[in-house]
Amino acid sequence: MIQFPVKLTRMASAVDAVGEPIPTSAVLMSASKHIAGRCRGENLAFLKCKKDDPNPEKCLDKGSQVTRCVMSLLKDLHQKCTKEMDAYAGCMYHNTDEFELCRKQQKDFEKSCPLS
Repeated sequence: MIQFPVKLTRMASAVDAVGEPIPTSAVLMSASKHIAGRCRGENLAFLKCKKDDPNPEKCLDKGSQVTRCVMSLLKDLHQKCTKEMDAYAGCMYHNTDEFELCRKQQKDFEKSCPLS
């Protein structure tokens, strides 16, 4: 049987049925300012590790710390401002991550979940 990929016409939610974040490019782009703030330390430690040692295995733990931080942040954002997060990520998904086309949703999201 030949299977064809399913074309998604809209993004329903930034989380799955059990509440775990789905880190699509649209979700990550929508949360990028929040990620830069909250996960700064983890990101810097990972980048320093990569710079200091070209062996990818040496930085797996640092990479896992970044992933844990981002996933925790996405879960928090979705719990605090579900509607706005979904609207912004949905707009980014629909418009292939073009910030300029989603400024209204961005403004609503950042108002509901201000940068800390």
